[in-house]
Amino acid sequence: MGGLKDELLKAIWHAFTALDLDHSGKVSKSQLKVLSHNLCTVLKVPHDPVALEEHFRDDDEGPVSNQGYMPYLNKFILEKVQDNFDKIEFNRMCWTLCVKKNLAKSLLLITEDDAFKVWVIFNFLSEDKYPLIIVPEEIEYLLKKLTEAMGGGWQQEQFENYKINFDDSKDGLSVWELIELIGNGQFSKGMDRQTVSMAINEVFDELILDVLKQGYMMKKGHRRKNWTERWFVLKPNIISYYVSEDLKDKKGDILLDENCCVESLPDKDGKKCLFLIKCFDKTFEISASDKKKKQEWIQAIHSTIHLLKLGSPPPHKEARQRRKELRKKVLAEQEELERQMKELQVANENKQQELETVRKKLEEAASRAAEEEKKRLQTQVELQARFSTELEREKLIRQQMEEQVAQKSSELEQYLQRVRELEDMYLKLQEALEDERQARQDEETVRKLQARLLEEESSKRAELEKWHLEQQQAIRTTEAEKQELENQRAVKEQALQEAVEQLQQLELERKQALEQYEGVKKKLEMATNKTKSWKDRVAQHEGLIRLIEPGSKNPHLITNWGPAAFTQAELEEREKSWKGKKATE
Repeated sequence: MGGLKDELLKAIWHAFTALDLDHSGKVSKSQLKVLSHNLCTVLKVPHDPVALEEHFRDDDEGPVSNQGYMPYLNKFILEKVQDNFDKIEFNRMCWTLCVKKNLAKSLLLITEDDAFKVWVIFNFLSEDKYPLIIVPEEIEYLLKKLTEAMGGGWQQEQFENYKINFDDSKDGLSVWELIELIGNGQFSKGMDRQTVSMAINEVFDELILDVLKQGYMMKKGHRRKNWTERWFVLKPNIISYYVSEDLKDKKGDILLDENCCVESLPDKDGKKCLFLIKCFDKTFEISASDKKKKQEWIQAIHSTIHLLKLGSPPPHKEARQRRKELRKKVLAEQEELERQMKELQVANENKQQELETVRKKLEEAASRAAEEEKKRLQTQVELQARFSTELEREKLIRQQMEEQVAQKSSELEQYLQRVRELEDMYLKLQEALEDERQARQDEETVRKLQARLLEEESSKRAELEKWHLEQQQAIRTTEAEKQELENQRAVKEQALQEAVEQLQQLELERKQALEQYEGVKKKLEMATNKTKSWKDRVAQHEGLIRLIEPGSKNPHLITNWGPAAFTQAELEEREKSWKGKKATE
């Protein structure tokens, strides 16, 4: 919420500073009421008109200052803001309040809508201090983005000349100076207004609307399975698709999260350059216009999903934060260098003061020596004989004094040489600082390239790991099936072994039964032979004896002596046999 508050304060600052002031430099309460009401409306915050009256209760007789408005703004508006309002509408309201007072339209080669977009981009790239300015590094970044969007080549030498002529008393440009710089066509010579407008719109979409990629592609329907051309817009956590690039008729969204993935598909059904976006509950088949566009979209979506997994902000916001941190670091180094230079300057001043003190002492000593020499010359004739020894001593003292003067002069020359060396060292430090800044820029370029290569390598490694996991899963599945088949084979072998043993047992029992059957059969044959001989005998002596045989199932005859030994049919048969024999006799 702190980042959102800082973002809102920049736009509100422009609107507030555009309000009319009275002769004492204050804003009237009526203007603040209108501003507060408009802010609450666009920010979707409940408006409390009584709160403003209560906040400025002691100032009813006159206007209020802009410093007194900030506590009310923070407490009753900004602290209640949720991220559910239209940011473009909010910026448009603040722009409307400040544009008439500050923008000279007749001097610009861009439309007011393009100027509004540059104003919003300025708020995004400006420093977090007031009054708001955009530093030369961010100006260079913005102009490079616009030049690339226009398809032109960046003129570094032209920008360096512009920085040389830059006002040293200012740390950067205000928003109106930036709009004038872009609107006067200084860095877009040879480009028509439409190209410049399209470039501003493209940079606005990327930096403000978080549009990572956009363009026309074909999408397969979920119900009718037909292919329809749609304008796709990729943002950090969503892909929206529209009927056309004017974004008026929205057809749907593809919500992205860390569980989504994108895969390339082979050509089918007459469609080429296909790829698939897999989400939690749906999959989307999309056809790009060519292989380059297909690869660009796959890479952009994959990078977006990777950023969602890492919880990182969009690339342009992360780059802006890195640039700010780098500027803070360079500023700290410059302040440290300036501190060291001030320390050297103070030490140099102290040394110069010491030298000045020594020089004064030498001049005083020389003056005293001259006076003494004058007195000595005046009294030389009179005192030559008497003070000859003292004269020699005075010469010796003078010689020592000259040696001291020569020594001090030599020390002064050495100190001046040291000062010159320090100045050369300071120039070398400045050159080294410039080389380090250039090296940091080169390092940032190489780091971005390495980051891109690492992202590509990570995507390939993820695909390889996925293939490896699938192979491992297939191997484990095959091993499980093989183990199950081995178990079934062992069970079947055991069942077969038991069946073989049962078969052998049955075979043994069959042989025993066969042997018993053969024995019984032989006994039956013997019994049959005996029965046959008895039947023959009975046939010869009919009526005397009848062989007892197993009875018939038919009902037995009852005689006077009890149940008969033969049936009615057998009796009839025998009667026929007797009648036949009697007829032959």
